[in-house]
Amino acid sequence: MVGKSYAWEDGAILAEHSRKKHQILREYFYHYVITRCAHPQVRKFRLAVVDGFSGAGRYQCGAAGSPVIFIEELSRAITDINLKRAIAKMPLVEIECSLILNDAERPVIERLKEVISPILIQSQLSNSRLKITTHYHCDQFETIYPTIKSLIRSERHKNIIFNLDQCGHSQVKTTTLIDMMKLNDSVEVFYTFLITALLAFLEKDNPSVLFNQLSYLQLTDNDFEALKAQASKRAWLGVAERIVFDSLQKCANYVSPFSINNPDGWRYWLIHLASSHRARQVYNNILHKNSKMQAHYGRSGLNMLAHDPNEEKTLYLFDTSAREQAKEQLLDDIPRFMSNISQPLLVGDFYQRIYNHTPAHSDDINTAILESLDLQVKTPAGGSRRKSTQIETKDYIEFKKQKSFFFK
Repeated sequence: MVGKSYAWEDGAILAEHSRKKHQILREYFYHYVITRCAHPQVRKFRLAVVDGFSGAGRYQCGAAGSPVIFIEELSRAITDINLKRAIAKMPLVEIECSLILNDAERPVIERLKEVISPILIQSQLSNSRLKITTHYHCDQFETIYPTIKSLIRSERHKNIIFNLDQCGHSQVKTTTLIDMMKLNDSVEVFYTFLITALLAFLEKDNPSVLFNQLSYLQLTDNDFEALKAQASKRAWLGVAERIVFDSLQKCANYVSPFSINNPDGWRYWLIHLASSHRARQVYNNILHKNSKMQAHYGRSGLNMLAHDPNEEKTLYLFDTSAREQAKEQLLDDIPRFMSNISQPLLVGDFYQRIYNHTPAHSDDINTAILESLDLQVKTPAGGSRRKSTQIETKDYIEFKKQKSFFFK
């Protein structure tokens, strides 16, 4: 199923779900660059950014589209990085970005060139250590993907971000997502689609899988159609999340199955795919910083999609209220998790195991570990961590010798 594309020739209208999506993309990309350049030994950072459905760069209201957002945030990030380094009398960093832009409509690409040309000139005049090389393509994404893949490999990029803001669902195949994630260990994908388009695709392409995903609900065909019509119901959001997660978890180690928040109907999904727990950790934190942009319905601790009819589910909007709920669940969930594995456990290994199954903020996870009556965090040298902000991935988590009554 292919949705109707934006009418860029008339100046596309910026919908609310796109505004929220762009805010998350903007914030995450900035922090992505800052994080990758954080180590003092980094002198040059090279990356490829692929915008597979680029659009014309600006909306009718003047708001930036994703190609402009990438350029603006690269400029903002390198300015902030080098200001901090200059104050600390450290060597400045250089950033080289290969910006690969594709849209299926030729007039859209030509308009995009006009829009971003002066922005590129200005950004590189004001940041002599920023080099952005643009590559323009005009084709269906699945058709042009092998060419983009060859370009990335020829330029030997280790850091790659794909932004796939498609209409509908089927313009990017699952096999293509899997192939992207295999390019190297530092690939991340933003993947946008309509949930109704995904359901229609699964009904046609793999109905048995869809049936199995919904079997616990014991739905008839009429029930399923009725469920789709109730997209504004919280229970529907939870069902859709499980479908999305089950459909995409084979694509990447970490899949965030959160919808763009819209109480009138959770229809648009913005998925973040990554290979490392660190990327998912940063993404969760960005969502909390931009609360109510995305929504999750289910558990707020670990095992976020676990189905327990006896457990009350909540709408998690990554806000202050949600974080309080998460802290309560984490205080119980983390010791239960630790009780089922060998002790002690590296903090880094703990993160790897839990981050695909929680919407929680990293601060709340670390705080819950230290506030637990049963757990303690030890440094590699054998010391004890007293503050959650001091926990490092090379530390160890283990049970205290004297456990609470709960674990006796």
